[in-house]
Amino acid sequence: MDESKRRARAMATAVLLVVGVTSSASAGVAVPKTPAGRVLSAWLDAFNSGDRSRVTAYVKRYQADNPHGVDVLIDHMLEIRRETGGFDLVSVDRAEPFAIDFVVNARSTPQTWYVSLEVTGEKSPRVVELHRDEIPRGSKVTPIRVTVDAATRARVIDGVARRLTDWYVYPDVAKKMVDLLRGRQGLGEYDAINDGRKLARAINDDLHAVTSDNHLAIECTSETLPKDEGEPAVDSAAPIDERFRADMLRDNCGFENVDRLEGNIGYLKINFFAPAVVCGSTASAAMSLLAHVDALIVDLRDNGGGAPRMVAWISSYLFDARTHLNDQYERKRNRTSEFWTRADVPGAKLGSNVPVYVLTAKRTFSAAEEFTYNLKYLKRATIVGENTGGGAHPTAPMRVDDHFIIHVPYARPVNPITKTDWEGTGVAPDVNVAADQALDVAKKLAAEAIRKKATPPSVEQ
Repeated sequence: MDESKRRARAMATAVLLVVGVTSSASAGVAVPKTPAGRVLSAWLDAFNSGDRSRVTAYVKRYQADNPHGVDVLIDHMLEIRRETGGFDLVSVDRAEPFAIDFVVNARSTPQTWYVSLEVTGEKSPRVVELHRDEIPRGSKVTPIRVTVDAATRARVIDGVARRLTDWYVYPDVAKKMVDLLRGRQGLGEYDAINDGRKLARAINDDLHAVTSDNHLAIECTSETLPKDEGEPAVDSAAPIDERFRADMLRDNCGFENVDRLEGNIGYLKINFFAPAVVCGSTASAAMSLLAHVDALIVDLRDNGGGAPRMVAWISSYLFDARTHLNDQYERKRNRTSEFWTRADVPGAKLGSNVPVYVLTAKRTFSAAEEFTYNLKYLKRATIVGENTGGGAHPTAPMRVDDHFIIHVPYARPVNPITKTDWEGTGVAPDVNVAADQALDVAKKLAAEAIRKKATPPSVEQ
């Protein structure tokens, strides 16, 4: 339900980002023999192995307390590897016993990341923060470390409280979060924090002690945020800058694979739902290639969310008649937006009679869950795989202070059939199988459905 790939991943990046560096690339860069250095070396081994069991062993040893779950972190680590083609270690810029900063270049994308890793524990270190800033390739710029004083801490807490009170989808939950923050502020529990990232992490932890809403997050940025100009941009009002547009197009708008499998079964793998205003033509091109298949498999096992209007755009190819997909209720403005299939999408449609199978995993989240939920309760698709992650609330980034931004869930979906959503529960599959078995199971189901459709009914003599 996030409005873009960037928002869909905003919180996950801060918490889940795991980078890897090949042994050959790091041969000329010394990794210190410190607790932080040992964790970095463990990344190298696990990431470069490409072996799920070794990645699992790493995560369970160093990041088992990840709030999103071990499986989600493992999958995200492997996803980063697929997307970037790996990383070359460029330099280690800061090395302390429990903290290390380093620069990596992505191999298959023109990205350079400045990464800050912090761990705790001498003999059994655990990751407490992994933060990255994208910098120009070849740049020697060190991202600004944001320091905070008493006045800044007060402004940040005031700003968080105001944004939650004004915008959070459930006002009673917002009040509980604000009361907790004010209580801890009154006890002086934030007074010793002078690092911006640590302050953001402490506030995040406190907010999530009240709610399990995984779309809610506050982050500290190295760049200075522009001043507010009116109310926050939500839904389709959010601007799309040229850099973001270029990122979407470079990632093929989230469409990783469009294929026709044996037996004329279509296969569509979508890793995020990009804004339709940028990527509608790409989606239409993908659907046009699949217009004449006898069954369709939509793979959302690696999809973490995106834009609801793209959900509606792609869904429009799966129905003959105009169909009510979902509603979205915005609490602050007390308004409801309806989402329907569109008659104006270009090209041929599959229509309502082609069997559809949607593949899911624990990491399937947000807008990917909306697509799944809509089709499930419209009885338009069979869901195959695992129960999804359980994130339903659309989120908007809202400025708090010069270097602090909070992603506030400002609305909730209301399905026209169930009158509710999947927040906290996820979407249960129709056929419950492990994510890595879902494609094989769906292919068998699709082949059987095609066979039954092609076989004329027997006539009793």
